[in-house]
Amino acid sequence: MNHSCVNCLKTMLITLHFLCWLCGAFVVAFGEYQMMNSRFASLVTSFWPIYPANTLVVTGTIVTCVCYLGMLGSMKENRCMLISFFFLLFILLLVELAMACVFFVYSREIDSYFEKDLMQSLEIYRQSSPEGNKTIQEDFDAVQHLFRCCGVHGVSDWKGNIPISCCVKDPCSIPIQTYWQEGCLLKLTDWFARHYLNTAAGVVTMFIIQFICLCITIPVFCRFSQHGLGYQ
Repeated sequence: MNHSCVNCLKTMLITLHFLCWLCGAFVVAFGEYQMMNSRFASLVTSFWPIYPANTLVVTGTIVTCVCYLGMLGSMKENRCMLISFFFLLFILLLVELAMACVFFVYSREIDSYFEKDLMQSLEIYRQSSPEGNKTIQEDFDAVQHLFRCCGVHGVSDWKGNIPISCCVKDPCSIPIQTYWQEGCLLKLTDWFARHYLNTAAGVVTMFIIQFICLCITIPVFCRFSQHGLGYQ
């Protein structure tokens, strides 16, 4: 193995680790974007551990840190860093597989989570004063305005105390007013299902890149070690 070939393989290692780091950074950014544009985190609390935006941010942050370690180890030709990277990345791949299983199991219970939490949030909204729980009130109003829905199953959920956000036309002060008739449960579950697919696609893509990185890096590293070509 000549010197130019060794340099080429080392450059490939650095590039792979950089792509892995870049993928993690993109996942974090995508998760933050979802968090900033999702106005119902306070309405669905029991589903928080596998909430798409939270999952993307946490997973992407860990991947970014691990891949940075691998990229730094490749640049400095540090065996300890690379071995730590191999070990951490392998554990991370196992965790992502476990997460995929959790996503698959809980995907069948999304409707029940949403219905229970939304009904609880609606009751809190109804029983709160105008200066009461502002977060739930603002988030529920934002959801009803954005998705053009009213209540959980329909207008009747409000039991006559219908908020302005349910009005079809603005302003909502005319004597005969019409309200959105469709409940927010169905529209929210549809929205979540679409984002669920985006999250799954992001995790699968990240898993594939990490797996390729691991498969290529290990034999190259072993080859270098056997011939004493760097990484001492």
